[in-house]
Amino acid sequence: MKVLASADKNPAIPSLPGVPVMNYFRTLKFSEGYTNLWGGQHQNVSIDESSVTLTLDRSSGSGFKSNEPYMYGLFNAAVKLQGGYTAGIITSFYLSNNQVYPGWHDEIDIEFLGTIPGEPYKLQTNVYGNGTGDGPNLIGREQQFHLWFDPTKDFHNYTILWTPHQILFMVDSIPIRRFPRTKSLGVRYPSKPMSVYATIWDASAWATDGGRYRANYSYEPFLSTYTNFITIGCSSTNDDDMRYCSQGFLDCFISPKMNKEQIRALEMVRKNYMTYDYCQDFQRYPKGTMPECTSLNDFHIGSSNHSIVN
Repeated sequence: MKVLASADKNPAIPSLPGVPVMNYFRTLKFSEGYTNLWGGQHQNVSIDESSVTLTLDRSSGSGFKSNEPYMYGLFNAAVKLQGGYTAGIITSFYLSNNQVYPGWHDEIDIEFLGTIPGEPYKLQTNVYGNGTGDGPNLIGREQQFHLWFDPTKDFHNYTILWTPHQILFMVDSIPIRRFPRTKSLGVRYPSKPMSVYATIWDASAWATDGGRYRANYSYEPFLSTYTNFITIGCSSTNDDDMRYCSQGFLDCFISPKMNKEQIRALEMVRKNYMTYDYCQDFQRYPKGTMPECTSLNDFHIGSSNHSIVN
């Protein structure tokens, strides 16, 4: 993988309003929004249900899942990661419908790639649409970032906004990646209802430096704690929700065109903190990268002449 930024760069992120989602929405109790997916014995829900801690040890990992699937929405969780040796371990917060559409699924990922002492976590984002993440059709659109803070010291908010027009990844309301839906670029866009997931699991084969550093269970248990659950989703089982979403309800939170402050923040994060971009990985894609990569900056920043699908 080509490294695009060094780990020792730490320019200050400007104090920008971004999309202050925390100011608008009520946080959910765990049981209001989620249920156990697997490894229930490795989940510790707080008494007031405001948080849940997932544990991974040599016997099992753990995960939880939203109570229902959504067709578009804004999904947030604040996460605190474990310090020390966490190589090979993935902590995730993502949308998927793999259980419903195996072999033809959609997925929108935020993954924290475990690390070794002295090296920072990497936050990986990825988008699969209509089977691009399945079998021989696998096409990864990963982008990786270092963070401008230590994610093991405190909770920070991680947000996925998925609308009919775009996907936006945010950290503490600062946009770090934009993935617009465009016809002219031929990008397969996630277009089927998805559930929200959070998991901790062993991905030693690839998670840390391409598998060079693997999970070491002498450091177990590995813990990740989630709180500040916000779900403003369009239920795929509710006709009224679907009508609101189709009419652009979610664009009230952020328009298909980003404003100057959002663009400035996004550009600064990408310039100073991006460490990997699939669009510049010609070793992985020797025959050429994805169609959207030909207008990389415009595609991700949002200043392109390519029309957004309505």
